[in-house]
Amino acid sequence: MKKSGICLTVVLLLSLAVGIFTGGCAAEKSSKLQVVTSTSLLAQIVERIGGDKVSVVSIIPPAQCPGTFDIKPGDVQKLVDARLFFIHNWQGEKFTTDLIASANNKNMTTVSIELAGNWMTPQVQRDATDKIVAVLAQIDPDNSAVYQKAASEYKAAVTAKETEVKSRLAKVNLAAVNVLCDEQQADFVKWAGLNIVATYGRPETFTPQVVKDLVDKGRSGKVTLVIDNMQTGGESGKSLAEQLGAKQITLSNFPGGYDKTETWEKAIDKNIELVLNSTGK
Repeated sequence: MKKSGICLTVVLLLSLAVGIFTGGCAAEKSSKLQVVTSTSLLAQIVERIGGDKVSVVSIIPPAQCPGTFDIKPGDVQKLVDARLFFIHNWQGEKFTTDLIASANNKNMTTVSIELAGNWMTPQVQRDATDKIVAVLAQIDPDNSAVYQKAASEYKAAVTAKETEVKSRLAKVNLAAVNVLCDEQQADFVKWAGLNIVATYGRPETFTPQVVKDLVDKGRSGKVTLVIDNMQTGGESGKSLAEQLGAKQITLSNFPGGYDKTETWEKAIDKNIELVLNSTGK
């Protein structure tokens, strides 16, 4: 993870560069509400609610961990032009404070959407939709009815997908599948119905003793599957799987992490497909 001092220096240099390239040039204004999000989790919900009333750009690539993100010149410019900036306020997003200061956009409102649990689970998707639509309706009251209608439709789509996936999972006995998983995937894995024997943290936490303890728990718990998280490297559990003679898969916590998974529905389908294929269900 990058040091905050390095990030601050980079941001200041980038903001200076943005000022040089944009000074004296009036930016072409758009009639759409300009929205920036820190992640694709937020972006795809804003897009679903806002439709053609908003223009949405996300900063952190969906396959990347927020804690290892490097700021680029274009990221400062995105905030210079924004009316809204949605963030999660996660520990890994601490770079946003310096980024906001560098953009120096007094017309921009920064909103933190803080929710407990894994954003790939249906309930968090619905809760996030409620929070986001409330902000959009307040900032752009002229289109409030449009946003509210689209939010209701998206929540209905989430519920429909949840019903579909749960119906599919009900036909298999995932509770009999014992797993070790990255702690960032624990809520989703639990929602899917697998039995979590133990969880593990980021790769840098893997001391010899931690690995031994996990392998011991895996053996005593008859673990047959190890589940990694793409955004924290995607391979933390490979050595565990090898020692346990178990299968290993990597799930994504963000839409767009895998190709052709730009929406939440496509992303959850991909995760479920990986789980079922790995268990032979």
